[in-house]
Amino acid sequence: MSGSNAALLGALLLGALNTLGDFLWAHYVARHRAPLGLLHGALLLMALGLYLGVLRKRPWVGAAGGAAVGLAAAAGYYALAPLLRFYAMLVSWMALWLGFALLDARVLQRQVPPREALIRGLIGAVASGLAFYSISGIWTRPRAGGPSYSYNFLCWTMAFLPGLMALLLKKPREGPGA
Repeated sequence: MSGSNAALLGALLLGALNTLGDFLWAHYVARHRAPLGLLHGALLLMALGLYLGVLRKRPWVGAAGGAAVGLAAAAGYYALAPLLRFYAMLVSWMALWLGFALLDARVLQRQVPPREALIRGLIGAVASGLAFYSISGIWTRPRAGGPSYSYNFLCWTMAFLPGLMALLLKKPREGPGA
């Protein structure tokens, strides 16, 4: 599977899973509490780690690493929220792409140079951060009649796609005859 196809498939799968998360929060969580948010972050991003791990033929390592990145990103959000309010979510979202770039490059693949991992992480963080900010209205300006889950699915898919593209697109070959 090409890098762009893998990124699109991953974004669709994660869009669906995050939309399910939106449904569960809307229907079964009466009041937001940090322990639920930490669990939510760890579980959803464990799925992203599992997906990357499956692509790299190391699914359990990917799942464990994804859960760790998700837990760290959620904890970062709760630490920053008193100071940054909504923007803490954006900062944490961008940071998780740096975490996934390092997980993918240094743990799952093992041969990717740190500089390339950092560049991919920064590209993923900025591009996905812009996408995440553009869809943030699903929380900051919710629909009066309740969520539109098809719209949330589209939003989540678009939020994940740039980060996955940054991680999964192949680096162009260099040199003569490339």
